[in-house]
Amino acid sequence: MKDKIYVFHGESARYTSAVFSDLPKAEQWISENELTGMLTLYPLNQSAYDWAIENQYFEPKKEHQSSSKFIASFTSASQEHYHYENGKNS
Repeated sequence: MKDKIYVFHGESARYTSAVFSDLPKAEQWISENELTGMLTLYPLNQSAYDWAIENQYFEPKKEHQSSSKFIASFTSASQEHYHYENGKNS
């Protein structure tokens, strides 16, 4: 992924709580605050949905998989991601 950002989403959180330009900065913040949640790498200026299709990680096969509701909530397990519990990578 050329242009990217790391997005942290806390456990049970409704919204993203932080965005970072690199992994070390993200992990330092997560560790310092002893956070539990997931850090996911996202392409910059491209949706996760379009990125997954472009990289052949996903192909819409059902009509609803091209709907705005589906696209708006799409994420891919193929995106680089890390799980943290109490600030430690688990």
